[in-house]
This record gives sequence, structure tokens and C-alpha cells, in this order.
Amino acid sequence: MIVTLPRLVFMGTPELARVVLLALVQDGRWDIPLVVAQPDKPVGRGLQVQAPPVKREALERGVAVLQPSRTRDPEFLAALSALAPDVVVVAAYGQILPPALLSIPRCGCLNVHTSILPRWRGAAPIAWAMLEGDAETGVTIMRMDAGLDTGEVIAEARTPIRPDDTGQSLHDRLAVLGAGLICQVLPDWLAGRINAIPQPADGVTYARKLTKEDGRLDWAQSASVLDRKIRALNPWPGAFTTMPSATGGVELLKIWEGQSIPTSGNEATAATSGEVMVAHGDELVVAAAEGRDGLKIRVLQREGRRRMSAREFLAGAGLRPGVRLGV
Repeated sequence: MIVTLPRLVFMGTPELARVVLLALVQDGRWDIPLVVAQPDKPVGRGLQVQAPPVKREALERGVAVLQPSRTRDPEFLAALSALAPDVVVVAAYGQILPPALLSIPRCGCLNVHTSILPRWRGAAPIAWAMLEGDAETGVTIMRMDAGLDTGEVIAEARTPIRPDDTGQSLHDRLAVLGAGLICQVLPDWLAGRINAIPQPADGVTYARKLTKEDGRLDWAQSASVLDRKIRALNPWPGAFTTMPSATGGVELLKIWEGQSIPTSGNEATAATSGEVMVAHGDELVVAAAEGRDGLKIRVLQREGRRRMSAREFLAGAGLRPGVRLGV
């Protein structure tokens, strides 16, 4: 007896999508004849053209790859239609899919989205959940429609946002959570045993795409908010401030790890936002929120140099108490 596996096309681009693709391939309950990824692009300082993680994984597994510049291109839509997929699974693909594509698979297009919808629709849900101090986040599997993450919900799984989470650690946990969830629900979805539920009208928020400028630290904010920002934007775009340079200008300073600490009464009275309060040994503390608390900087990076500990930095930077950062 010949058993025909459901036909699945996967669409995704970055590392998170690669984790989902690998789980689907290793599961073995579906035929995956095609993977669709964004085109190769220049990356890094050398701007060398590299294939995205999903493409590399697919080719290693012997799966065909297409990389259309636009998913509405007639040739691409014709190629996808010719495969007659039962379902298209999407994870961090990077484009809104047109109605012409959404209508092709028999069981629709399912998106693995890294938030609990309708909170944090959009491009950067992991970072914004952390930036706004959410206690938890998670993964939603939804049936895609023409809107921006507005489709009906099929399943969700939640995880707390831990005090020591970075954007990277939360990303990695959600990738594994999403991979497991899509493999869990797909059989029942394909068999028609799951009813999708419309998203609630209340609680909608949008996670806009991040820019490098989003990483700038505002020392008027509390140290706990600054610490959260440092963690949320690690590894990209990275939190940063500026310090006076030896030439009289300013030098960019990336902050990779910090800790909110209380300040004593005398220090708080004298300090202004961004003022270096302690700069000795391995102790580098900067006043936040007009001295009401302080940010102890543990790991940082001068422009064009490697990351270093506070002790290494202070040994070479000549930074002294009273200097203000971010001005």
C-alpha cells in the first residue's frame, strides 16, 4: 500500500525559520518539495553576499529552493501552483504574502509568529515584548490572511520573559517552541480537526521594525528600563551611548551587559543623568533618572574594537567620575 504524505511548502529566511524548517524535515510526516527564502544579500563589514540560513539548511537536506524578489511574481506563483501544496508553512519570511499566494494551498498558509496575538503584530515582536516589560510572550500559529498578522488563531504556546533574557536567548527559546508547536498541530489541521478562532479586537499592538537609532540609551530613563533595553536589543541593533573622545568630539560606545543598582543618597543628590558616578577597578556605574538609580556596566565595546569587560575598558579609556555620557 502506497501512503501519500501531505505536501508542504516552507517559506522563511533567518535563523528562527531555519529551526522551524529543520523540525518539519526531521518530523517526516509530510513531503517538503520546496523551500522559499528571501534572496541572498550582502552581510557584515565586508558586505559579502551570503545565502540566508533557511536556504543553507534546505540545500543541505536536498530540498529545492526558490528565492523570488517578489512573491507576487507570476512565474513564482505558477511554480508554486504546479506543486499543488496541501499547506504552506511560513516563519519569519520577511514579506506580506499576496492573496494570490494565500489561495493556492488546499489548507491555507500557516504562520509561526513569535508573540501571543493580537499583541505585537509586525516585524520585531520579540524585542518589543522585552522593551515594554511584558511578563510573558510566546508563539501563535495562525491561518494567514491579507492583513499584517491578523489571521485566525489555530494554537498558541507561552513562555515567561526571564530577568536575565536577552533578545538572543528569547529568540532561541521561541524558535524551539514554535517548531514544536507547528509539528504538533499540523496533522490535526490537515485532517480538519481544528477550528481557527478570530483574534480578539482588543489588545492589538504593533511591533515596528527596529532601526539602529532605537539602540540609543536615554539616561533620563530608569536604570531598570535601560538594562531591559540593553538585553532586548542584544544582538541587534545593540544598545549604545556616546562618550567624550580624546580629540574633543564624541565616541560611540556600545553597551552589551549592565545591571540596575541603587545609589546612595549623597551620590544621587550630586549626579545628573548620564554622569559617571564610579570608574574604578571593575566598577563602572553611570547615573540614570537624575541619579535616582544607576546602571553598572559590565561589558561594553568602543567603536571599531572588541567587546571588553568594564575593568579592561577602564584600564585604557581614562574615563573618570563626573564625565557625562550621551551628550
